[in-house]
Amino acid sequence: MSFIALLIFPIFMAYAASSDLLTMRLPNLLTASLSLAFLLMAAVMQMTMELFLTHLACGMLMLLIGFGMFSRGWIGGGDAKLATGIALWLGWPGLIDFLLLAAMAGGVMSLIILQWRRMTIPALLVNVTWLTRLHNRNEGVPYGVPMALAALHVYAQAPIIKLILQI
Repeated sequence: MSFIALLIFPIFMAYAASSDLLTMRLPNLLTASLSLAFLLMAAVMQMTMELFLTHLACGMLMLLIGFGMFSRGWIGGGDAKLATGIALWLGWPGLIDFLLLAAMAGGVMSLIILQWRRMTIPALLVNVTWLTRLHNRNEGVPYGVPMALAALHVYAQAPIIKLILQI
């Protein structure tokens, strides 16, 4: 049971990163399921009400910040919802580390994509839809990728892991 529980979050992150990279979309079903999975895990782990409420507060704060950024056009709505689900899972201890790592990884990825967009696509890759989408200067940047990578890095040390191992 613990092994399966440990894999839930990483599976969601892998799906989020691949979905955003390949389609530039983070489906509502994904982001809602991520949050619902946290709620189910909290119940299964018999998380204390105090700890549960701190994780919930962390998620709500991220939702407010995320939609503030979305309203200014800085990130997509899916990114805001993904960050909210990630914050639920990581709680306060991992939130700052996650945000810093995601910002740095997002910056690096943006620079790589900007450089990619300055190059001519090799003929061999012209028919690869997701690569041509990334090459299009009118498209955004799939921030779900660096967010998922940062979340996985922080998750490895997250307190929720200890709770899962106690099940």
